[in-house]
Amino acid sequence: MKREGRKIVGVVAWDFQIASIAERAGVDLVSVGDSVGVNLWGHASGDEITLDELLVVCKAVRRGVKRALVNMDLPEKDQRLDAALRLRDAGADMVKLSDERTIAEVVRAGIAVFAEFHGGDVPVHELVDQAKRLEQAGAAVLDFRHSGPVAGEAVVRAVKIPVIGGLGGGPWLDGRVRMAHAAIGYAASSIDSKAEQYANVARTTLDALTAYAQDVRAGRQIKGQRA
Repeated sequence: MKREGRKIVGVVAWDFQIASIAERAGVDLVSVGDSVGVNLWGHASGDEITLDELLVVCKAVRRGVKRALVNMDLPEKDQRLDAALRLRDAGADMVKLSDERTIAEVVRAGIAVFAEFHGGDVPVHELVDQAKRLEQAGAAVLDFRHSGPVAGEAVVRAVKIPVIGGLGGGPWLDGRVRMAHAAIGYAASSIDSKAEQYANVARTTLDALTAYAQDVRAGRQIKGQRA
């Protein structure tokens, strides 16, 4: 796709239903982020997520995805070969890592790697060098977060593998990754949000559940069920 100039579409999903919808929408990559702990389960920090919990999520997403690639994040504390092998056995096509040594070890074991690194205030030449090292370590795809148009374009040109990104990414990359729940406005915070989004599922859900509660309290038959 990179060689042909076709953009790679990625979404972050954490459950069977959203994964199934993403598959039907034709996305290329479904990434199971360790962000599930904070964004779906209400943890205070991403550090609270465990590998065993991610294995459950991985299996659920895998059941909903037949064609797209499934990536699994490895929590920073679990970035080891044995953990990567467990995720592969649970259905992951690739795993996300950031450490170059671990990337090389995981690739030697036959597992594709989605390598993550961050831009921001780092000089462009250093980001280019880092991207090249990750490519040399065997990464199949780069997740360049907070790339910006200058560093993003430089890294895209410097490596042969695709460079995609979520936070702070843009059209200068080979593709984008977006949390499906953010794109559809699923979070409770979306109800009153003025931020641009493709839908507001939270508002629709609130309206539907409010109407359901009113029907029950008024003694009316609820929608979708026969008397």
